[in-house]
Amino acid sequence: MTEEIIKLEDVWVYYDGVLALEAVSLSIKQQDFLGIIGPNGGGKTTLLKVILGLLKPNRGKVTLLGNPPEKTRKFIGYVPQHSLFERDFPISVWEVVLTGRSGQRGMFRQYVREDKELAHEVLKEVGMIDFKDRQIGKLSGGEQQRIFIARALVTEPKILLLDEPTASVDTSMQAEFYDILERLKQRMAIVLVSHDIGAVSTCVNKIACLNRRLFYHGSKEISPEELEAVYQCPVDLIAHGIPHRVLREHHIEIKNKNAKGKS
Repeated sequence: MTEEIIKLEDVWVYYDGVLALEAVSLSIKQQDFLGIIGPNGGGKTTLLKVILGLLKPNRGKVTLLGNPPEKTRKFIGYVPQHSLFERDFPISVWEVVLTGRSGQRGMFRQYVREDKELAHEVLKEVGMIDFKDRQIGKLSGGEQQRIFIARALVTEPKILLLDEPTASVDTSMQAEFYDILERLKQRMAIVLVSHDIGAVSTCVNKIACLNRRLFYHGSKEISPEELEAVYQCPVDLIAHGIPHRVLREHHIEIKNKNAKGKS
């Protein structure tokens, strides 16, 4: 059987008495590529923090590779929604990627040959080896995201968590970005969080909906009723393997316009 990488059992999280996650249960296995969609403020980033062990649930149990998250954090590669840094700070792509090895070496220890070989390998994998001497602040949003993925990969993770990874990526570069993730899923579990259904529909093999409560069936199937419950507005789901957002009111307007054009 495929190894279970992440398991959440009846997880509840409150912020100052306000419910953020409600009775969330989730199982993610090796080579799963799970897209988690839902509205802003629906708890997606909170869920990632719980998986990372940065936030302890008020109720429920979380295990990674059969152990508590704080004991297995070194097996997780994480690309946050916003990587804050001073754009004029003189740090190169090469140096940024090497910082991913700090967890293995310690903050003030020198990098060894193995670290540098891994950094070179992951930069090639994300197609950024020719940029290794460039100042990261001078790169485009899409190029920077590749570097942050490389920094996550240099830890040799078994799990890759991405929080809104295409928020700063041009549409023209998103296809290349997802091609990288398609290759990576062959050797690790990937969890990609987004508020946009279309952003994840063509690349993931499983989809979950989250708005405090989690709707998940271990596949890409999502019913219109579940989407309405998550987004709290009427949503139609067009099948054929790719879900699309279609507000019913908007769809009716289009039909009416088409009918007038034919009359």
